[in-house]
Amino acid sequence: MLTDAECKNATCPPDKKRARLACSGGLYLEISPAGSKRWFYKYRKDGKEGRMALGSYPDIGPKKARDAMTAAKLQKSEGRDPVQVRKVEKLKATRAEGDTFKAIALEWYAKQAPQWSEDHAKRMLRQLERDLFPWIGERRIADIHAMELLAALQKVEERGALETADRALMLARQVWDYWLPTADVQQRNITEGLKARLTPYRGKSFAAIVDPARMGELLRAIKQYKGGPAVRTALQLAPMLYQRPGNLREMEWAELDLDASLWTIPSMKMKRTKLEKEQGEAHTVPLPTQAVALLRNLHPLTGHGRYVFPGERSHDRPISDNSVRSGLYALGFGKEQTWHGFRASARTMLVDHLDVDPLAIEANLAHAVKDANGRSYNRTQYLKQRFELIQQWADYLDKLANGADVIQFKVA
Repeated sequence: MLTDAECKNATCPPDKKRARLACSGGLYLEISPAGSKRWFYKYRKDGKEGRMALGSYPDIGPKKARDAMTAAKLQKSEGRDPVQVRKVEKLKATRAEGDTFKAIALEWYAKQAPQWSEDHAKRMLRQLERDLFPWIGERRIADIHAMELLAALQKVEERGALETADRALMLARQVWDYWLPTADVQQRNITEGLKARLTPYRGKSFAAIVDPARMGELLRAIKQYKGGPAVRTALQLAPMLYQRPGNLREMEWAELDLDASLWTIPSMKMKRTKLEKEQGEAHTVPLPTQAVALLRNLHPLTGHGRYVFPGERSHDRPISDNSVRSGLYALGFGKEQTWHGFRASARTMLVDHLDVDPLAIEANLAHAVKDANGRSYNRTQYLKQRFELIQQWADYLDKLANGADVIQFKVA
């Protein structure tokens, strides 16, 4: 075995690229012509020779070099490649805060956020910071027990936020799924089965009238609405066009082609991921003759501005979501019908009472659907059918508003 003195005095002949002094068991000191000295451990794995750098002399003396070799041999005896083990350790060391739940969650979040809309990304980060980080954020993710996570989720339940607790569990599940492939040892996803330990809840559905007679009463009440013309027109268009409330209240005159009876909603305004917003197509909404007439009547009042339904305080902003909601309450229908619920009303009544093709309805709703053969439903290709559908629906609503008996039953 080499002594410290031998290592100190070792030199490389000027006519050689390097000199090697054997120590023991595959350990040797390599000296360069410039005088640098490095320790290497030579070993064989799967019939191939490999070597592992153990450090430089004099920072690493003969004893420390032998200890490092012994540790590498132990890894090799366990079936692990010591060089590969070191690479993994270096990669793990690049995570400055270690494998804490917070560090892993933020790493996962940074990967996902670019694909989300800005609002969705903010909501997800806010939930991590509010509901999970305070309780398990600083714990090593490998050491967190399922009961610890459950306790954190139950704190959310204690404030009555059952749906939020379920969403927090969903976030935690995705963080564990992200971390598990790089875990030191094989572990299970501790979120498995925890949903059964949470208080069951029924997702809130938007209140929606689906009875034709009651819908007729609502439509008649809307026509008698005493509020401003912008809100009254929005109330009239909401059941007729059944688009998302945000899209309707942010409708711009530049998006409308009343001569062609079309409303084109830009992709960036649609409920999509960030990438889908950037690369997706606009959503085209056919306008029935009744809608075109309503919009033409409103144009002299708001057509000089950007928004079809400008706010009362500032014409540079659209009406608030609360405007139509308050209108429905003022009419006495607030508990039975929500603005968003008009989508469910149309979806249900079009199928139950007009026997309309559900795929065409979904296309008008801007839902991503596929036909029986698995092809994505092309909303543009079926524009003619959708014009017929929306006109049929608007005419049906007129009959309901007039009190006509138009309830239809499917023939068996």
